[in-house]
Amino acid sequence: MCSMEGKKWEGKVCTTLSKATADQIWSLYKDFFNLHKWFTGLETSYGIYGSNGELGCVRYCLGCSIPTSDGCAAWSKEKLVAIDESNLSLSYEIVDSNIGFNSYVSTVRVSPAGAADHGCMIEWSFVVDPVNGWRVEDLLRKYQLGLESMAMKMEEAVISA
Repeated sequence: MCSMEGKKWEGKVCTTLSKATADQIWSLYKDFFNLHKWFTGLETSYGIYGSNGELGCVRYCLGCSIPTSDGCAAWSKEKLVAIDESNLSLSYEIVDSNIGFNSYVSTVRVSPAGAADHGCMIEWSFVVDPVNGWRVEDLLRKYQLGLESMAMKMEEAVISA
């Protein structure tokens, strides 16, 4: 067993959509307080501080996508720390949780994939202190599955609108 003491876990997952543009997906994703509409396993999310989408706002998330050591529902408070409308990206940090994530920052970027009116790619990256009881590979797999599910829901919403 190798020690990760003092090292951060870093990872990135991505998925490509063929039927939605980057702008269409970004308009859904930047609705920071309503991630539960798209993310499977997230029971609810809502704003607890600030205005939706403004720097410094904080959302509360509750769900079962990440198991907790005590078997309770997983929750986190997440603060929007960067938003770049021109590059369709945002970053947030977990400021409190019961899921064992310390020093966690995540960035999501939406970009065109090919012609501007055909398809897009979503990248979700993270930097986190090692999580007790996890391997970084497990976390990456969980993120990949979560991103693919979320992207499918978003694309379906865009198509049916």
